Amino acid sequence: MSDEKIFENILEEVKKKKEHPRLLLHCCCAPCSSACIERLLPFFNLTLYFDNPNIELEEEYEKRKQELISFAKIKQVDVLEEKYNPTSFQKISKGHEKDKEGGARCYLCYQLRLNNTALTAQKLGYDYFGTTLSISPFKNSKWINEIGLSLQEKIKIPFLVADFKKKNGYQRSIVLSKEYGLYRQDYCGCSYSKIEREKKKNDKRNEQK
Repeated sequence: MSDEKIFENILEEVKKKKEHPRLLLHCCCAPCSSACIERLLPFFNLTLYFDNPNIELEEEYEKRKQELISFAKIKQVDVLEEKYNPTSFQKISKGHEKDKEGGARCYLCYQLRLNNTALTAQKLGYDYFGTTLSISPFKNSKWINEIGLSLQEKIKIPFLVADFKKKNGYQRSIVLSKEYGLYRQDYCGCSYSKIEREKKKNDKRNEQK
């Protein structure tokens, strides 16, 4: 069964409930979250969770966090934020500094952020936990859902299986970002993705010479 079909089945089950279940939704940034929020609000009592220790600089972390908070206010959704603490990402990156984007280091990063989300959901008594990460065409939704389901078994709280890039989800996030004037980034946040982005830009400039 596809991730999208599983997602739709979960929504059908949620529809049967008398009250909207509480969902703790990990968010990487406001632009990616925009289309996910739009799709989930009719079904869940949402709380957005901002915890992204992969982001290289505190200034960038705060900029992305504040943009999410501002957008959440417009949508009347609560935000739960964590303080900037890049140490955990630095630890899991050791030995993976030369990995390509989309490789093992990214898997460990998904795992780190989803684990933090799952434990927070368990601590605060949420009915579901999930993430917006799968909306990006550069993120491996199979890995994300695999990690989420593994954590579901450990904490006994359902993980919201999803591939938000489906049904033009990513394209919708671009439209909404323009509509609300959201600060949009062209790299995930870590120093490794930033370096790779700059390399691609330089390569493109050199090709045009």
